[in-house]
Amino acid sequence: MALKMRQSLDELEEEFREQMRAEGNQAERLRKRAVNRSRQRSRMRQQKRSSMRFWLLVLSLIATAVGVTVAMFATLNALLA
Repeated sequence: MALKMRQSLDELEEEFREQMRAEGNQAERLRKRAVNRSRQRSRMRQQKRSSMRFWLLVLSLIATAVGVTVAMFATLNALLA
């Protein structure tokens, strides 16, 4: 009887160890997935900001060119009038 009880305790301990390993592995996989998602979101935010900055730069260059052209022709018109 004692041998049978000892055997079942050993089996329970082994199952417990296996369960702990499995939970540890699952926790590690979940952590890695969370880190990867966080990096991906960070890259997407950075790309979005870069794109927005690019278009703001393009618009400011166009606005500057239009402003300089208008001022140039207004000055030329004032000099010739």
